[in-house]
Amino acid sequence: MIRGRRAAAFLCAAAVMIVSGCGEDAASSAGNKETESKTQTEKIIDTCIIADSNFETYVSNTYLATGNNYMLRHSDNTAYRAYIPLEEYGELEYAFYFSNTVDSTYDNGARAYVGQQGGAYTISSACVYDGGTGPDDTAGEKIPVTFAGGAGREVAPGDTFWSDPVTIDIPEGHYLVWEWTLTGDDIPCIKMSNLTSSGMNDDPDDPEEEFAYTDEVPLPVYIGAKRDVKGRVTAIGDSITQGCMTDYMTFEFWAARIAKELGSDYAFYNAGLGWSRASDCAQSNNWLGRSLNCDYAIVAFGTNDIGSGAYGAETGDNADDINTNLRSVLEQFEGVGAQTILFNSPPQDYTGALEDTRVTLNELEKATAESTGAEYFDFAGCLSTEDDPSAAVYGGHPNAEGGAVVCEKFMEQFGSLFGKVRH
Repeated sequence: MIRGRRAAAFLCAAAVMIVSGCGEDAASSAGNKETESKTQTEKIIDTCIIADSNFETYVSNTYLATGNNYMLRHSDNTAYRAYIPLEEYGELEYAFYFSNTVDSTYDNGARAYVGQQGGAYTISSACVYDGGTGPDDTAGEKIPVTFAGGAGREVAPGDTFWSDPVTIDIPEGHYLVWEWTLTGDDIPCIKMSNLTSSGMNDDPDDPEEEFAYTDEVPLPVYIGAKRDVKGRVTAIGDSITQGCMTDYMTFEFWAARIAKELGSDYAFYNAGLGWSRASDCAQSNNWLGRSLNCDYAIVAFGTNDIGSGAYGAETGDNADDINTNLRSVLEQFEGVGAQTILFNSPPQDYTGALEDTRVTLNELEKATAESTGAEYFDFAGCLSTEDDPSAAVYGGHPNAEGGAVVCEKFMEQFGSLFGKVRH
């Protein structure tokens, strides 16, 4: 099994890679030795991987993004819930991972920024249940989720932790619902962007009180299930990876489509977060650290780097700086032995300097992919036309049609990596 073999080799904080050269250039670099033997240099890559065996035991079981890119200011005994689409159904043992730190910068960072620690908060209770075919369907029995044997937990700033394992049977086509009740200030959460049904209830002790939709919902940052897979796939990027601006509960964005195409044989972890930048990811915090627990990686940044720049910047980053940050991220995946695929920066109807930056960045990325052992995917070419490469023909956040085009091209180019050959 791929993930088991890789875990044994790479579940550590650093990886050593051997880079070889040969022929006249190699002899010259070795001091013009007469022999033409290969020269070898060691490249040390210190990885920020969270080397936790639970990421091996409990692999992702949803393509819905669940990281932290926003901050709730206050919660007073408020219940939150979300409907989670699954990759594999049936009776499975789950475990949920949490981080009380913001993963990435939102907008200009006034409300939430990369590395921002959450405040202290209290988990009063948590549960999972069968949500049926949607929020209008009859819900199943609530099954408590515990923490170190207790019904709740006190969460400290910057805390990371797992729930205890819990077993639940979710029938084919039904949703897993996560629900918990929280009290505290400054709780990291995700802007769900209307991707799934997510709600809040200010009085969970009142059985008649209904959940109201909320776009800002705190969730586990990783939803794992104990299941056998051929490999684990991470897709890390911005709102285009998260799937923002696609239709409610349809899951037709490109990442979800690829996950469905790969099927339940592959665990797909969507680490896409709205407004995020490569500069956020390059800080090698928990977001990247947990994402490195994979065998395959898709890296897709650029839009917010170009338009907004790194946290604290007054303008967008230039192509060289963005490429440097991308190289740092790619080297992290290289260091854990993941087969990585770099998506170039998609069209955004830019003009002038912004479009020049995007074009230059995409050219730089080709060499960066090659030098780090990554594959290169012309994401932009899928979403524009030859006549006008700057035009976002499926929208700045690609719609369902754009997602289908990307998935088709991706599987044509890389399906053989996963044993999914297209004819």
